[in-house]
Amino acid sequence: MRGLAVAAHRFDACRRVEEVVEATARAAVDVLGADACAVCRITQETSRVLHVEQTGDDQRRDQALRATYRAEDRPALRALLRNRESWVAHAFDAHGRSVRPGDPAAGDRVEVELLREIGAASALTAPVVVNDVVWGQVTVLRDFEAPLFHADDVATAEVLAALAAGAIARVDLEKQMRHMIADDPLTGLANRRTADQAADAALASGRETCVVMCDVDGLKRVNDELGHDAGDDLLRAVADVLRRAADAIPGATAARIGGDEFCLVTVDQSREAVATAMATTVAKFPLPHGAAISYGIASTAVMGSVEARHLFRRADQAQYQAKRRRARARARTTPPISDPVQAVERLTASGAVAIGAAAPAVVPRLCAFAAAATETLGGDSWAVRERMSGSPTFTTVARGGSPADAAETRTITVERDAWVVEVAVAAAASTGRQVQTALHALVAIAVDGARNA
Repeated sequence: MRGLAVAAHRFDACRRVEEVVEATARAAVDVLGADACAVCRITQETSRVLHVEQTGDDQRRDQALRATYRAEDRPALRALLRNRESWVAHAFDAHGRSVRPGDPAAGDRVEVELLREIGAASALTAPVVVNDVVWGQVTVLRDFEAPLFHADDVATAEVLAALAAGAIARVDLEKQMRHMIADDPLTGLANRRTADQAADAALASGRETCVVMCDVDGLKRVNDELGHDAGDDLLRAVADVLRRAADAIPGATAARIGGDEFCLVTVDQSREAVATAMATTVAKFPLPHGAAISYGIASTAVMGSVEARHLFRRADQAQYQAKRRRARARARTTPPISDPVQAVERLTASGAVAIGAAAPAVVPRLCAFAAAATETLGGDSWAVRERMSGSPTFTTVARGGSPADAAETRTITVERDAWVVEVAVAAAASTGRQVQTALHALVAIAVDGARNA
């Protein structure tokens, strides 16, 4: 009873399933006077070891306890899953004599043979039932010198397994509650509250703290052209990149701030190490649909002792600067579009594909066309506006892109009935009569085609 009380006290202190498992194995060895214990998880009728506790260093026994096996190969496991009852097996009788093969009093034949192979005398297994489901099992072994397991041992093992099951259920519930409170439901990353707490704790430690602010380039275009389901998939892909980056940086916390904004908080890592991990991860795992991640880093090694909000703000400014540099670089590397013939060819091809792939409505078609035209003509932003009935003014219904310096772009406006499409294009792009004709024709196709769809 004293041993079970100690085990219950240990379980109360556990906050993770792994801690419960280790406490169970140690308690089983102590309370049952066992020479070894294995705590296993059972899923899909397969038993996989989670933790092994031994009083000695028997490699043969350790290897047997750590083996993964299925119910089809071990009748005792099948019976435990079906009946939720403990079982006992003996390779020797109470007088130390080897039991006869097939002796029903010795227990399951397969288990008896396994005991013989590893040189153990007796085994006992109790199920761990969590929320009315067999979650796992606790198996203990005794050697020759110890007495065989008996009915009182079975009762003790079942009480211990029940205590462990209660602790696992509690820990799992706490984990679910923490997930609901602290995690972003779409991506599974931590939320803004957790990121703030991580930054405050890192700053309080006095060690170098870095904040990486990230933004998704192209989310609006993906939502407009492919739908919000594709946009959600893109956000999950971004979260996966941030999660991988966090895995590469000890002690890092990855979080989704909201919308298309993500962040990474690190502690006791140099700015150079964080920058290297981010650059390597972003390059290794590109985003789908041509989207990309712009990010900026702020570090206390540069800013000195500051509050968390200032660190986040500086990282956000660095991220915006990175986005502007990306837009300028894209404009410099855009294929030659100063020639009107090439510009028209590229514009017609990309615009027609975008309109055809968009949802059959005016707004999605115009947004898809505007995004394609902006990219083709080396621009950085676009907008779709609609004239309100009975009013000379227009209302903006959608915007996209990432505005760069005004001096590097110019705006082309195309009207069709109540709709206006504005495209900011590179200063070097051809915008003469041929290009204007192509733009008007494509807008007409987008608007008129939606009406006839």
